[in-house]
Amino acid sequence: MPQHHQPSSLAALGRTWVEAWNTRDLERVLTLYDETAVMTSDRIPALGFDASGTVRGKDALRAYWGKALGFVPELHFTLIDVFVSPDSMVVLYANERGKKICEYLRVNDAGLIVQGSANHLVG
Repeated sequence: MPQHHQPSSLAALGRTWVEAWNTRDLERVLTLYDETAVMTSDRIPALGFDASGTVRGKDALRAYWGKALGFVPELHFTLIDVFVSPDSMVVLYANERGKKICEYLRVNDAGLIVQGSANHLVG
């Protein structure tokens, strides 16, 4: 049976995730992810990656995020809140343009992120 993570450890992971992005060190971000991680975002097809909006595996994540970071040299996330469940969290943050984004992050038993979805406001 999968272990349930402590809410405090998931909240800490959410804060670490934001801090890692703010260093703009992609390898630091990727250490938080499992090798088989899947990421979904409407920005994925927009940047010429998979039309489904999903990339699979760390190498694909590295390629996608590497390209995305090139377009946003001033990237900065401001943490607003972290919401937790036994196996996931939602990180609510504002980006460098002041846009609010919710990132759903599911973790495995080892505490690594296996699934992420960026959720943007419509309109």
